Amino acid sequence: MLMPPDITPPDFSPADTQFAGLIHEWLCQLASERRVSPHTVQSYARDLRQYVQFAAVHFGQMPDTASYLRLAPVDLRAFLAFRREASAGSRSLARQIAGLRSFARFLERNGLGQVPALRAVRAPKIKPGLPKPLPADAACGLVQVEARIGDPRPQWILARDAAVLALLYGAGLRISEALAIKRSQAPFEGQDVLTVVGKGQKTRTVPVIGPVQQAIAEYVALCPYPLEPEKPLFRGARGGELKARLVQLAVAQLRGALGLPDHATPHALRHSFATHLLGRGGDLRTIQQLLGHASLSTTQIYTAVDRERLLSAYRAAHPRAKKANAP
Repeated sequence: MLMPPDITPPDFSPADTQFAGLIHEWLCQLASERRVSPHTVQSYARDLRQYVQFAAVHFGQMPDTASYLRLAPVDLRAFLAFRREASAGSRSLARQIAGLRSFARFLERNGLGQVPALRAVRAPKIKPGLPKPLPADAACGLVQVEARIGDPRPQWILARDAAVLALLYGAGLRISEALAIKRSQAPFEGQDVLTVVGKGQKTRTVPVIGPVQQAIAEYVALCPYPLEPEKPLFRGARGGELKARLVQLAVAQLRGALGLPDHATPHALRHSFATHLLGRGGDLRTIQQLLGHASLSTTQIYTAVDRERLLSAYRAAHPRAKKANAP
């Protein structure tokens, strides 16, 4: 089974050949059959590499399938402590436990045995954090080419960055979704909807407003490279596929120029999209569909940001609330 082309083949040394092969097969299955996102597969691969490196020292031998099946709760707690010392947070540790459990289930399904210790160890509790949207004027500033005056980079690159960020704020896309758009899908020249492939390879259709279409049109007109229909729309400085890290760095530079806080990131524009729609009376179920959330509970986190508006709507609409407020 082959690893998808958008996932870097992992190296699981010093694990023995059979154990490394099983990890690789599990990751391929996640990517191909279960349609787990490439980002998640890469994270799980990194987590298993870290476990392998820990196990080699902890057990004093080459990590193999047998030693994995024999894991005890004390071994797993030692692994979590090892990762804590490396400054891993609770969210990372919870994902690592989830990855180890998923791999254990893969071994069990293939008749290789069980890892009871993974059921005995609890993942660290994750304190939920609220999204940090930007004020509307700050979000609009990030997506305008004019905000980049004085930037020595070529004009087409400035237009490219503005177009990518316009998609994040204007259509609520994740940065990976924006960078995956092909030239044939580019929403401009009268095309006001975009079909997006999101997490789990789930597709959704989002509307694309005029200013976003205009930003994309300006980038396409200035781009010095031929944009083949089935190739990525957004290109790097040398014509290759644009990487998310370059967009993140561009936003980091703009933060200083515009006096924005540290949480002004590309993903903050997606938060801003949802929060600003909610604040203007957007329906929560519709916002869920636009964001591509599998569960409404994921979208509901934005209600905490705009709680007072929801309370006002409740007081105005609920029959009992109306009765209580009557003179």
